[in-house]
Amino acid sequence: GAGLLLLLGHVADGLCTPLVGYEADRAAGRCVRCGPRKAWHLVGTVCVLLSFPFIFSPCLGCGPATPEWAALLYYGPFIVIFQFGWAATQIAHLSLIPELATNDHEKVELTALRYAFTVVANITVYAAAWFLLHLQGSPNVEMARDASDQLGIQDVQVFQNLSLLVIGVGAVFSLLFHLGTREGRRPQVEEPDENRPLLAPTTARPLLLWRHWLREPAFYQVGLLYMSTRLIVNLSQTYIAMYLTYSLSLPKKFIATIPLVMYLSGFCSSFLMKPVNKCIGRNLTYFTGLLVILAFAAWVALADRLGMAVYAAAVLLGSGCATILVTSLAMTADLIGPHTHSGAFVYGAMSFSDKVANGLAVMAIQSLYPCSLEICCRACMGFYRWVMVAATGGVGVAATLCLCSLLIWPIRLRSWDPGAQP
Repeated sequence: GAGLLLLLGHVADGLCTPLVGYEADRAAGRCVRCGPRKAWHLVGTVCVLLSFPFIFSPCLGCGPATPEWAALLYYGPFIVIFQFGWAATQIAHLSLIPELATNDHEKVELTALRYAFTVVANITVYAAAWFLLHLQGSPNVEMARDASDQLGIQDVQVFQNLSLLVIGVGAVFSLLFHLGTREGRRPQVEEPDENRPLLAPTTARPLLLWRHWLREPAFYQVGLLYMSTRLIVNLSQTYIAMYLTYSLSLPKKFIATIPLVMYLSGFCSSFLMKPVNKCIGRNLTYFTGLLVILAFAAWVALADRLGMAVYAAAVLLGSGCATILVTSLAMTADLIGPHTHSGAFVYGAMSFSDKVANGLAVMAIQSLYPCSLEICCRACMGFYRWVMVAATGGVGVAATLCLCSLLIWPIRLRSWDPGAQP
């Protein structure tokens, strides 16, 4: 049941992102009190606030005899609403970067700050979860030890409180965002139809619409690079716990400490993005991050046991992932350039390719798992080691090829002719 709900969430997220991007671009000029990006961000925030607490709360009206399909029908709509809201907030927030930035260096700075505060939010949630789990009282010491060592039904209230805490803090910062960020309103983007005059005034500047992006080679170049980047970041985060537990046979405390080290190293690296990009440029910055990730992949491939050196490997992976993620988002902003009226569609399309690729990759990895039930042999123990190598080194090589295409054919619009009729 949980796997089905997770799949439903991924499908809903993948479908919503391009649609939200398209509709956010069409909303230009229709919002009286705020810009189209902030309007969609507000809609998404409301959807998240209304749905997220129910996902982490017990099913209302359900009991021990309630069939599983009834619980799926209960949680399914909340998950779809949440994924729609999450897509709306993320796409609207990302598409504001080209709107607010006045030059390429500001785009990198805003993207790096966005990533840095994302890391802060993740660490805060982990810290709050740790605090609430340890705060949970038990009648005796043995029960307290059991509750702290293993998650179970007794922790439902903890995660319910955590979801309410996250929603409360998120609502406050969303309010500050809407009160403190101003988005310039642009003229409404109208697609041509039979009622539009054939001869437009000579002073009117043609707009780059969503269908024009589909004809641009640079759109697919940057899309493939961003998709490769998200594959490296998401797959490494997904399988790092299994690699630590099964392949390296490390104590379970490393499941918490290693991701924390990765987040902290990525947080520190994000503040170097603006000066590094300014000094050596986008392509070399991205290539530097790739070299760090490839060094991590080589280390994992050559070393059967890392021991305490796993912390150094985590620093490499965290800083490398932060570098390529921030730089790839900055390249997407460069692709959009002055055509911010259709920027949300570009971010939505990039996110859609990312969701589809990650879903297919996880399905392929799980289908290759050597045993059907659990870790039972040496092949099982080494499986996740080679998954980490493939997810970082293998996809890293593919990302290098995508980067080479940008070195040969730099990011610029080639097919769109502003003087041509749409």
